[in-house]
Formats: sequence, structure tokens, C-alpha cells
Amino acid sequence: MSLQNKIDFAIIFSVKNANPNGDPLNGNRPRTDFGGFGEVTDVCLKRKLRDRLMEQKTSIFVQSDENKIDGMTSLRNRAESEEFGLGKAAFNGKKISADETAKMACKKWFDVRSFGQMFAYKGEKSGGGVSIAIRGPVTIQSAFSIEPVGITSTQITKSVSGEGDGEKKASDTMGMKHRVDGAIYVAYGAMTPQLAERTGFSNEDAETIKTVLPKLFEGDASSARPEGSMAVEKVIWWQHNSKAGQYSSAKVHRTLKVNADGTFDDGLLNSLGDLQPAVIDGF
Repeated sequence: MSLQNKIDFAIIFSVKNANPNGDPLNGNRPRTDFGGFGEVTDVCLKRKLRDRLMEQKTSIFVQSDENKIDGMTSLRNRAESEEFGLGKAAFNGKKISADETAKMACKKWFDVRSFGQMFAYKGEKSGGGVSIAIRGPVTIQSAFSIEPVGITSTQITKSVSGEGDGEKKASDTMGMKHRVDGAIYVAYGAMTPQLAERTGFSNEDAETIKTVLPKLFEGDASSARPEGSMAVEKVIWWQHNSKAGQYSSAKVHRTLKVNADGTFDDGLLNSLGDLQPAVIDGF
């Protein structure tokens, strides 16, 4: 059975001396908006969510190159794989309808039935191509810091040459590392039952995401994000009493006013009398 209740949620997380989401178009500096507020994109957050789900042996379609577990070299290869995907025939528009392929993809991959996916492949000589757009019921907004962030940039130098005979240092010995000194970020999301009916996203799937969100940054350490430098502080979870929900997501999200230290106004949070949220501590 598909999702029966509309759900809204929020993630409050802290960053200390880490680069939560580098911008490749700006020297990999932490992303900020024009007001200086830190930003972590929705794509980045969904990537971390997918990685945590994969650690639980959940079937995920969009796997990153560094974390892929099936050896597939592209999304198309994974989709058409007989062992890990649906097989080539599923993406031959002359043999199987787009609706049937979409149902198969949603059933097989958790992230497809959650976030949706675009399958757009050209046809080969032996058959027709396919273009399938799946709209997922789970949406996550980009996270923004509560206050403008302070960014420290440090020049680094290698102690050994990356190439050559060792007589002189190579030209790649200098570099820069950037970090957010300290900030609280908030991201909002929602789950829509009407769209869940189309993908088969269920109450159990929603509970799986609810369980994983507090652990979003566990196992995600790197040089830019040392272990313990990013942590989920709280997850706020609103479960409505119907598919339509008692209130709009915008109205629900506005009841969460987070302070610079990560605390929030309990009175405002609980101001919607017939919609009381669950407050979940980070892992």
C-alpha cells in the first residue's frame, strides 16, 4: 500500500571547520548565496541519503563512482544490466510500454520510487529508444545556514613531488583548502501521497528515510569533512492525518524558527494544535 499520510520534515545540522558542499565553479569554496548564507544543495543531501541507504543494503539506482557496489560504468549500463537492472528489453519502446518500465524501475530501486528519475536513452538498430520521466513523491530543499557563514581559506603545500625524478617539486605542489568555521544549517522536505500512488512509495519507505536522516553524515568523512565536523542535531517530523494534510507544507515549515545555536521555539513549533511534530535527536 502506498503512503497514506502527507509528511513534512526538517533537518537541523551543524558544521564546524568543514566544507559541507564545495562549489566547483568557485575554486571548491563552500557554497554561499549572495547574502553570504551557507548553502548545501538538495542534490548533495540526496547523495548522502542514497549512500546511507546503500550501507543498509537498499537497492539504489543513482550510485556515485566512489561508492558503487555493482561495477556498472554508467546509469544506462546499470539500467540495462540483466543482473543489476531491468534488462535491455525493458528500455525498448517497441517491446514494453513506458508505463510498465516505470513500474518495474520503481519496484526495483528505492531512490527511483522516492525521488523520481529520468530515463532517456537513444534506440539502437535492433529496437526503439525510450524516454521515461518518473516524478517522485519525496522532495528535499537545499539547506541554508541560519546566519552568514565565515569561511577560512588555507594554502597548502605537498611535501613530496607528485611526478618527475624528485629533483624539483612539480607544479601541482600548491593548493587551497576552504572551510566553514562554524554554522547551523536547516533543510526542509516533504512526502506527497498523491505522487506516491504512482511510484509505490509506501509507509515503510517513509519510515526507512525517517530512520536514516539522523545518520546522514555518518560514514561520510573526507579531508574536507573530517569525522565529527558535520552532525545532524535534530530531525523534525510532521505526519498529517490524511493524504491531503491539515496544512500546506509552507505553513508547517514556518513553525520551525531555528536560532544560531541550533535551538528553536518550542511554542511556535507546537502552535498547530492538531499537528504535533516528533523531534528526533541526531545519531
